[in-house]
Amino acid sequence: MTLSLLNFMANILCSHLCLFVLYTFLCQTPMGAYNSGFSVQLIRQNSPNSPFYKSDEVPTHKLGPFYQVPKKSYAPNGPFTRVTSNNGDYLMKLTLGTPPVDVYGLVDTGSDLVWAQCTPCHGCYKQKSPMFEPLSSKTYTPIPCDSEECNSLFGHSCSPQKLCTYSYAYADSSVTKGVLSRETVTFSSTDGEPIVVGDIIFGCGHSNSGTFNENDMGIIGLGGGPLSLVSQIGNLYGSKRFSQCLVPFHADPHTSGTISFGDASDVSGEGVATTPLVSEDGQTPYLVTLEGISIGDTYVPFNSSEMLSKGNIMIDSGTPATYLPQEFYDRLVEELKMQSSLLPIDDDPDLGTQLCYRSETNLEGPLLTAHFEGADVQLMPIQTFIPPKDGVFCFAMAGTTDGQYIFGNFAQSNVLIGFDLDRRTVSFKPTDCTNQ
Repeated sequence: MTLSLLNFMANILCSHLCLFVLYTFLCQTPMGAYNSGFSVQLIRQNSPNSPFYKSDEVPTHKLGPFYQVPKKSYAPNGPFTRVTSNNGDYLMKLTLGTPPVDVYGLVDTGSDLVWAQCTPCHGCYKQKSPMFEPLSSKTYTPIPCDSEECNSLFGHSCSPQKLCTYSYAYADSSVTKGVLSRETVTFSSTDGEPIVVGDIIFGCGHSNSGTFNENDMGIIGLGGGPLSLVSQIGNLYGSKRFSQCLVPFHADPHTSGTISFGDASDVSGEGVATTPLVSEDGQTPYLVTLEGISIGDTYVPFNSSEMLSKGNIMIDSGTPATYLPQEFYDRLVEELKMQSSLLPIDDDPDLGTQLCYRSETNLEGPLLTAHFEGADVQLMPIQTFIPPKDGVFCFAMAGTTDGQYIFGNFAQSNVLIGFDLDRRTVSFKPTDCTNQ
């Protein structure tokens, strides 16, 4: 850690000591007016609702990041998600500090830590928008290294100033390093009301690198661990649960999805299917059991021979493509070829080994059904085929041999998905998320 960073942390500790009593009061103020829950927009980076939208830029799709075989995490107890900065991301706006600073973070159910780039930032990736300046916020407080919150984060350490420093790595080798801190957070709800939340623990990232682009301001971790956003604000609403409704990748860019907390996250009514959450309480990834996938009326089992393992796949909003065991994926592709009247593309090196078809509009079929334990989720072509380039649609799943399998956000689109961490369930309801 550089000397300038050590001096910076010492200044923080001194300048915020006199604000401790005021901060404690603010953090203990109840949110009675919003204890029924609230909803927030989920924005895609290519949406006019995004601050990074360029109206004069011709929309393009990039295939590569969606289909790269994922790397194993080099931090065994760390997050499992693959950070992919591209059109497959969903952004959530929150406001940090006093005075408030807007942060658009990548929504990620595969990790826990909420973090943003902070000044001073040494060895950080370039960020277009202004970074959060902790010394300018009246409500910012660094967390001491002997605290329970510090000890709950894998990869923490203690600075000479006795502050909780962290190094948080992702499965694609992206990493954020900084100071674990407390700050006042404000959300802009879908009904236009600001929701002020005090005492949220987040990572003030002073050294961040990896597969980020200049529009990425941080990550909003929504995993099952104690420091995730859903776990932290769950105490305000009496239960740890949330729901998400993601708009499809190639839907009208003016549309936005939603993420809801508390009572607003209820998933009920006709068409709801529920599967057990296999992950242990406090575990980061949302693991469920995928028994197989049907293509039309043909059922393709997850395992062709060996016994099915419980919790064999993770639901991850931070990964666009769905990753399956290579052997399972190969059997799915063969069945798709048999049921399609189109000829696969085999003369385009840009497409690699992916199953792709030439078509000006998305395929009409076949329909797929993901068979989770106790829950069948139908997947339409808009969820299973994406256009990497004009006139081409590719199967939005990939095979991998690394043992980490993911139900990605392409397949999750147009499904209202509820995560109930108390009841240990995940619920699915077919929904037009563009009209939420």
